[in-house]
Amino acid sequence: MNNSALVWRAMFWVGLALLYPSHTQAQRASAHVTVVPTEIEIGEHALINLKVITPKDKQIQFPVYEHEIVPGIEVITMLPPDTTIENNVMTLEFKYVITSFDSTLYHIPYLPISDGTDTIFSNSFGLKVTSPELSDSTLAYLEKIHRGETDSIDFQQLQLYDIKGIKKPPFVWTDYLWILWVVLGIALLLALIGLGIYMILKKKKKGYIFTPPVVLPPHTRALAELEKLKEEKIWQQGRVKEFYTRLTYILRVYIHEREGINALEMTSGEILNEVRKVVEVESAYKNLKQVLSTADLVKFAKYQPYPDENDLSLMNGFFYVNQTREPDPLPTKEELEKMEEDAASEQDIQ
Repeated sequence: MNNSALVWRAMFWVGLALLYPSHTQAQRASAHVTVVPTEIEIGEHALINLKVITPKDKQIQFPVYEHEIVPGIEVITMLPPDTTIENNVMTLEFKYVITSFDSTLYHIPYLPISDGTDTIFSNSFGLKVTSPELSDSTLAYLEKIHRGETDSIDFQQLQLYDIKGIKKPPFVWTDYLWILWVVLGIALLLALIGLGIYMILKKKKKGYIFTPPVVLPPHTRALAELEKLKEEKIWQQGRVKEFYTRLTYILRVYIHEREGINALEMTSGEILNEVRKVVEVESAYKNLKQVLSTADLVKFAKYQPYPDENDLSLMNGFFYVNQTREPDPLPTKEELEKMEEDAASEQDIQ
């Protein structure tokens, strides 16, 4: 084997040796610990956060402490782990709430975890626990107790007091917002009940709850439509067929509403037969017959009426409605009295 081949083989094995540990390391879990805060007073709490980064297929076992991590550091509770997975890498965070009642500087060398195969050790960390500052008088009294100069302990001189009474929380108006909603709900309920009583009383008095819409008599609506058609003068614009279609429709609707005859579904002859039975004025029947007959000639025989015939048809439409309209209602007693008062006032003015 020549020297070149030996060199290449040596480089291959060296490279493999360099890559293998890193690959192995990439498959291992790593652990890191932080503690917040790093300094507490006796009895205060701190939070240890144990963060583990591992391949997602590993089963990580965290250390469980029933009482103490190390002598002097007590575990109050252990919180459930938080887990995130990204790109096949799993990150777990396990938290321990701790406290201590001895003032000193604690050193924790590591926290062990297991991935099912190996045990991984975290970094070391420390926690400083301090005593509360005591006044000179308290320190002097403690020294007196230490020397045995007193048989009993005066807690007033030690400035150590019993547990204070429960303080009321500060007033926050948003905490009582529900009372406002309850009051508004009750007010709305009372308003609805009042409205219901008002409507019942109104119905009892007037026979209805809401004011019914004003319905104009059939002849009033028909005359208004005829007046509108008259003002448009569409027959003078060459729209004769449209003029007769609208004219007869107005009269058909009026006949249906006034006499109860289904004129919208009848031929002109059928309408005239039914109208003759109910109309007492002969001239009204003849006026209607002229309008319907001329309209049929225009619509079905392409008849072109003279301008005077169009005016006559419109006029006969007005005549028919006015001749068959319902009579105006007699004035009430109140209206008669009002009319008499108005007449008397006019005479006084004159």
